[in-house]
Amino acid sequence: MRINLLGPLEVHTDTGTPVEVGGARLRRLLILLALDAGRPVAIRRLVDGVWAGEAPTGEANALQALVSRLRRAVPGLPVEAHPGRYRLVVDPDAVDAHRFERGVTTGRALLADDPERAYERLTEVLALWRGPALADVADTDFARAPVARWEELRLAATEELTELRLTREDPAGLVPGLRELVAAHPLRERLAGQLIRALHRDGRSAEALAEYDRLRTTLADTLGTDPGPERIGEGGAAVSYTTLTLPT
Repeated sequence: MRINLLGPLEVHTDTGTPVEVGGARLRRLLILLALDAGRPVAIRRLVDGVWAGEAPTGEANALQALVSRLRRAVPGLPVEAHPGRYRLVVDPDAVDAHRFERGVTTGRALLADDPERAYERLTEVLALWRGPALADVADTDFARAPVARWEELRLAATEELTELRLTREDPAGLVPGLRELVAAHPLRERLAGQLIRALHRDGRSAEALAEYDRLRTTLADTLGTDPGPERIGEGGAAVSYTTLTLPT
């Protein structure tokens, strides 16, 4: 069975057949169980998450009934009942978000010794994203922490992958995507540096300098800091941000 959380909720049986899970409470319950796939989840946490702080009378019985409905909605879903807890009995890798976290860790660990495998691994795990994580429950309290963690991991993995792409791809092809990322994360200095480097390597020094000026102004106005000593060139031709000049 596969459960996908990096976008709208998706469920697939072990044969690959998609299963539609209808009803906001059923979807919340399955998401809560999948967030801790393989581990018991306390009834209190499930009740608070499903009913958003407005627990029904006889909440334990109401949750038990909802679990029964979920089992019927997703035939073969292995949900075990334990004293005070329920557990989704699947390998964490059955959930895309857990595969993503593990894959980012693996990919980053490969960077120093096997950049080719790191490139493949990071590309693979970033492709798991289909939209905003936990899109079905984005407004719930329980979604905030995992979404923030995954988004940070996604950005970090994107930065690592971009470093690898800068060494092997046409820099002009990287510029549009980097511009979008920098616009979305204007204080992310590493992304801005990568955009500056891509522009510089593509012979667009004026644009690179303009981007550096934007970064410097944004950091100064927002954080009261200056850009770090990032180097944007290659080999003996390396130059720092601060020595980047317009072509004559």
